[in-house]
Amino acid sequence: MTPATERDIAAAEAHSAHNYHPLPVVIASAEGAWMTDVEGRRYLDLLAGYSALNFGHGNRRLIDAAKAQLERVTLTSRAFHHDRFAEFCAELAALCGKDMVLPMNTGAEAIETAVKTARKWGYRVKGVPDGKAKIVVADNNFHGRTTTIISFSTDPEARADYGPYTPGFEIVPYGDLAALSAAVDEHTVAVLLEPIQGEAGVLVPPAGYLAGVRRLTAERNVLFIADEIQAGLGRTGRTFACEHEGVEPDVYVLGKALGGGVVPVSAVVASSEVLGVFRPGEHGSTFGGNPLACAVALEVIAILRTGEYQERAAELGEHLHRELGLLVGGGAVEAVRGRGLWAGIDIAPAVGSGREVSERLLERGVLVKDTHGATIRIAPPLVISKGDLDWGLDQLRAVLAG
Repeated sequence: MTPATERDIAAAEAHSAHNYHPLPVVIASAEGAWMTDVEGRRYLDLLAGYSALNFGHGNRRLIDAAKAQLERVTLTSRAFHHDRFAEFCAELAALCGKDMVLPMNTGAEAIETAVKTARKWGYRVKGVPDGKAKIVVADNNFHGRTTTIISFSTDPEARADYGPYTPGFEIVPYGDLAALSAAVDEHTVAVLLEPIQGEAGVLVPPAGYLAGVRRLTAERNVLFIADEIQAGLGRTGRTFACEHEGVEPDVYVLGKALGGGVVPVSAVVASSEVLGVFRPGEHGSTFGGNPLACAVALEVIAILRTGEYQERAAELGEHLHRELGLLVGGGAVEAVRGRGLWAGIDIAPAVGSGREVSERLLERGVLVKDTHGATIRIAPPLVISKGDLDWGLDQLRAVLAG
């Protein structure tokens, strides 16, 4: 590291809680699929803020929308109406094919909202006895960091030392429809799943699994809640990852790319029967659905309606997975998974850990992120050019070759 980078990192370490272990780089600016550090060195971003930056750094349409709204009004709280809220709710509901939207800020807030929605729906609509509502989830999930959410995590790092834990959840193996069916009983109000598990290493469920979940939940009068926070909004080559199996869940949970990497925006989107269970005062957020968030999200929705980014993710994703597939079996890569412009790559132990490979790629000007020790994830902004993607893959090949 250079002196300036070392200084900035040391200053951050001195005054911030050590809840992250960032790669040793200090970013100062970014545009498109590229970021520049404090020394002026450029890096190809193959993480895209965990899919928050699907439309690239500094996307002109999103920045202009934010600037225009900054000059008008940024926050009213939900104590008052504002002139961007109705349009945002209507446009997002239409994008999802639903009736109603409950906006929040972060993905974790949206998941918490979905949990509360499912329980309230279970008591008020399904008729589950008070205090008995159960939600079935999958192992290796990652839905956020709140106390309730980590209560149904199977990741020791996310869960340890935060008890006592919130009851009301049953964990089953991801991709196992028989186990899911056995877990659903008369008190089950929802099944909450990621259509692709991102933090777990970009795990794609077996073909037919999501369709099976949809059939099962419909038959048992249980809500199917799809956490599309990372997988949704173009990442996999479709607007929603569930579309790959022709599935429409009862509830979409959205975040990350909904704010375009400009502001945090999240939402729960569902039918009026589901979200209509809320009455004034029963749930809320001071910043949820604020004017600035709505302005940016409206532009995100307009971008998605063109289909351009979904098409790019599908075409470049096919190329990405074809190239990554050639690495399997050569001794350096044990497996590759993913869909669209999203991939998890399991590194052979002889090559090094996921962290070590990420650090070597950093030295070559490529930014990725490791997970669960041996896996690195690739999720570039959807604006990336084929030439830049190929250059990044060349750096990966060089690192794997030693």
